[in-house]
Amino acid sequence: MHTSSKPVVLDGIWLMKYIKNSDFQKLGYIPATYSQVENLPAKAYDGKVPGNYELDLLRAGDIEDPFFGTNAISMQRMESNHVFYARRFTYTAEENMLPQLVFEGIDTIADIYLNGRLIGHSENMLIPYIIDQPELLEGENELVVHIMPPGIHARKADYSTGHMAGAFNYETLRLRKSPHMFGWDIMPRLISAGIFRPVYINHIPVEHIRQAYLMTVSVDVRKRSARMQFFYDLNIEGDDLSEYTISVKGVCRDSEFEQERRIWFSAGKFVFDFDGAYFWWPKGYGEPNLYHVTVQLKRRASVLDTREFSLGVRTVSLTRTSTSDQFLNGDFHFKVNGERIFILGTNFVPMDAYHSRDRERLPKACELLEDIGCNCIRIWGGNIYEDDYLYDFCDRKGILIWQDFIMACAFYPGDEKFLAALKNEAVAAVRRLRQHPSILLWAGDNECDLYTKLEPFSVDPNRNRATREALRDVLIFEDPTRPYLPSSPYIDENANSLPIEFLSENHLWGPRDYFKSDFFKNSMSIFVSEIGYHGCPGVPSIKKFIPEDEIWPWQNNKYWIAHSTSPEIVPGAIERIDLMARQVRELFGIEPDTLELFAAASQISQAEALKFFIEMFRLSRAKRSGIIWWNLIDGWPQFSDAVVDYYYEK
Repeated sequence: MHTSSKPVVLDGIWLMKYIKNSDFQKLGYIPATYSQVENLPAKAYDGKVPGNYELDLLRAGDIEDPFFGTNAISMQRMESNHVFYARRFTYTAEENMLPQLVFEGIDTIADIYLNGRLIGHSENMLIPYIIDQPELLEGENELVVHIMPPGIHARKADYSTGHMAGAFNYETLRLRKSPHMFGWDIMPRLISAGIFRPVYINHIPVEHIRQAYLMTVSVDVRKRSARMQFFYDLNIEGDDLSEYTISVKGVCRDSEFEQERRIWFSAGKFVFDFDGAYFWWPKGYGEPNLYHVTVQLKRRASVLDTREFSLGVRTVSLTRTSTSDQFLNGDFHFKVNGERIFILGTNFVPMDAYHSRDRERLPKACELLEDIGCNCIRIWGGNIYEDDYLYDFCDRKGILIWQDFIMACAFYPGDEKFLAALKNEAVAAVRRLRQHPSILLWAGDNECDLYTKLEPFSVDPNRNRATREALRDVLIFEDPTRPYLPSSPYIDENANSLPIEFLSENHLWGPRDYFKSDFFKNSMSIFVSEIGYHGCPGVPSIKKFIPEDEIWPWQNNKYWIAHSTSPEIVPGAIERIDLMARQVRELFGIEPDTLELFAAASQISQAEALKFFIEMFRLSRAKRSGIIWWNLIDGWPQFSDAVVDYYYEK
């Protein structure tokens, strides 16, 4: 954080209205002031910020709970709405400080008006949108945010036959919006709109620290010594740079380092060594020691700006081969501080279909992470870049993070417009997250390489410019300290001509048959980053999202189909319910004829399957290096592979 006065918090209740796109086109003007929003021919709502507008409608009693019954499917009627948020606030300038208007998350395509004037346009829900030095008035100001329907916006883009996406997900090819929101096998199609993360005005010094990144170059665990590299990027106004210094100081218990250098230019870096280091270790391998680091920019010994953050002194590396074989002659292992780490992980999917509720759900989810004793999570590429709470928690607890960039199950465009947007997003995300010692790996996407193999006209995944060029280039310049995997699983040039079963790192889903079938027992995977098995939620939970008189039987049950998850009620659209029943029959030889017995049998089947998968990898750890199973907790009420349902019931 910067040296700064208390932010001007703009969270709370805003005026919110929405209108259909066809009605918006007839308006003849774009509402840009509070009064113009007030005069829109639409009902006014208390719009909660952070929030999603559907939740405002739910609180007002104007829609049914989207998570109950088939209501999520009926919400598709709202996908073409324009949503307006407006508020008035009082502002007082601070001497010698620059204001920044910060939106930590706008979903998704939005114009921002200050006092009736357009000051910003955002097209990415995944990263903050910051407006430097907005022309704020002393006293009362008006802020209006116009959020446009993303699907209609996406229609304006160009598409080619070579693009690939799921039937429900084509918009995601051109929208930088969480992919799951268009409908997924684990999440409903709830497109949504809103200002889903905090909004505030920061004040920063005129001369300030733009970037400060402290990296671990190498460690000597036996000698307790470390070599560090510090990078800085500054906003400096003075002519004589010899008047300026930059200092970095870190303290962890009785260990301390401190360095100070004069400034030769507004950006630079330097290397230093220090002894007596306490290292950051993953859970099960040592303590996750954290240094409190203070960076100061000074001019003639006067402090101009300060940044503070936590630092874990540690190195990470990945050694991999493209493929394996039936004798497990392959490699895919991580080292932290030079020590080989066996990964025991779980996949981390969206906390909620409405992301304004992510933050309130994270503490309980993190308790579950401690409960299962994992040392790694994978933040899946259909999700978002998570709230700071999660990254800080993992830093403190020694839980490693495999971080996907936000692309999933598609072959995305390779044109310059898309690549520029992706690079801009990646720079913002990497700069925000790279100081966290918990982050083990950047992965370009989820299953996009794999997806190319499903097309009748197969595309070489190594032609994917998004992951082979754009993201790679960002990481070369923004974070050279961590390994990068272009896709998960990654099909490089050496693996492209072989069946996917030969990949050293893989997602083991296959026929989804008996968990001790040859597909699982004979897997050639050295590392598996997705593997799971169905488990039915408990009956009390099911009664919370399906009408009680419609709960049983499951066959041809539209409520089960809707929560399996399908964005349309079509038999067989999502086969997960039938799959769950088949897996019960595989284990028990029969299918119970009551919901209570069916749920219990399914949960036993899931428990035995996960036990077998985990033990198979742990028992072969001489050859294998880790398992990240799917998944810990649901982001909405559903029938899935999660071991904890949306209501936190195990």
